[in-house]
Amino acid sequence: MLTNSPSKTQLIDPYILSLVNNIGKKRSSLIDLERIDVDSKFSNIVGQKENNNFFIQNQFHKAKGFRKLHLEIAEFSGNLKILHCVFFPDPFYDIPIFGMDLVKVKDNVTAAIVDLSPISSSSNNEYQRLLSNVNKDGFSTKRNIPLWGDIFSEDVFFASLKNKDEEDNFYEIVDQYLSILVNIAETKEIDLREDFIEERIYFQKKYCIQQMKNDKTSVVLKKYFDQNWVEKYIREILFDFK
Repeated sequence: MLTNSPSKTQLIDPYILSLVNNIGKKRSSLIDLERIDVDSKFSNIVGQKENNNFFIQNQFHKAKGFRKLHLEIAEFSGNLKILHCVFFPDPFYDIPIFGMDLVKVKDNVTAAIVDLSPISSSSNNEYQRLLSNVNKDGFSTKRNIPLWGDIFSEDVFFASLKNKDEEDNFYEIVDQYLSILVNIAETKEIDLREDFIEERIYFQKKYCIQQMKNDKTSVVLKKYFDQNWVEKYIREILFDFK
């Protein structure tokens, strides 16, 4: 399992590590942060297939207002590098879902996405102004949201990153989205209104269901693992909802 010092990961990509370190700093500011223990076969996965090395390392935490804070770093065959992060809120709190993914093929960031996704029909209103004020200019190749992406907010950011300036700009966007999330979490108290809890559960389940429609994740994993393992990993580690 990764420690709280992301620099100890096997991954040496400096840009991804800079994002990981920043996520770790923001995460450490959350109230009542605790590590979640999971089966070791899912926390630190290292192997080789047909002379191609791969590894997946995961961090799992929880905090006030969040049922699971998940950070995943992966590298396959030395060419494909992935950073995946989702902060799943506790349905008893009116806090959005923070999601961020970055895919790097060789030296090119082919996909970089970040969002604070709504967990009710009205929850987006209070932080939409803050998200819309984040500067998202300076990118040459913004990408279209896939059809299953109706779970995202109007301010989801999705692009390929073509140079260091664009990487730096994306870093700043992620930093600001995380700062907005942390500030929201600090102000929220438990909300026991049953109708609101049920709605937040519905939205979070839908988030997980829609994310699992992205078959790119399973396509990559099935090159290295059998189908049963891949399905278990996606449903229980990446997009669980218990």
